[in-house]
Amino acid sequence: MNIKWDGEKYTDSFAFVHRYGNALIDMIDGQGLSVLDLGCGNGALTKELSAKGYDAVGMDASKELLEIARRSYPELTFIHGDAVSFDTDKKYDVVFSNAVFHWIDKENQPRMLLNVYNALKNGGQFIFELGGFGNNVLIHGALKTEFEKRGKKYTMPFYFPSIGEYASLLEKAGFLVRNAVLFDRMTELEGENGLYDWIKMFVKKPFENVDKNLEEDIINSAVHKLKERLFINGKWYSDYVRLRCKAVKP
Repeated sequence: MNIKWDGEKYTDSFAFVHRYGNALIDMIDGQGLSVLDLGCGNGALTKELSAKGYDAVGMDASKELLEIARRSYPELTFIHGDAVSFDTDKKYDVVFSNAVFHWIDKENQPRMLLNVYNALKNGGQFIFELGGFGNNVLIHGALKTEFEKRGKKYTMPFYFPSIGEYASLLEKAGFLVRNAVLFDRMTELEGENGLYDWIKMFVKKPFENVDKNLEEDIINSAVHKLKERLFINGKWYSDYVRLRCKAVKP
């Protein structure tokens, strides 16, 4: 997950990412537990966990976002670490993660899940949400069409599993799956250029070797095609589908 984030823009214009994560906190059973917020980003949910009485520590691979987290919440602890390769001597009651795991390639998911398993105490809770099967299918479909019109291949930059697929991975890692739900969540985007800004922020990998002028042409064409479906009552939306799970380390 080697992405350089525009931390300030992410924090200012994409706050909905962590706002939707608040519902995950209610899935934690128990009070005053130790929690590792894996992929904590700008620290907003780590702060929310702390405010609700949990002993929360944030971890993220992005130094840009960690800088914002430490500046915004100096009273909290934030650690630099990647979900696929992190190791910790401390065992946690809960590993919590919101909108992170779909960034991790499918082949690295087992390794990441093993890391989480090892970071938990026996009986510990693993609570998380990621993009699920069908997530942003309209957006990625439009981008794929525009790439192919120009003789280029569109490489899907995310991993969006079904319930069955991900439950199997969890069980192979040793977890007991207690709850899993896949649900649609049309999500309002900020500003009059909301969809354009969303693509520029989150869909980076397919454009790595694309000329900047061509990139602009592809994005603007895709946005124009999507306006009929995703511009609703004067607001832009993204067609999210989320997979929300709770698993336990026996």
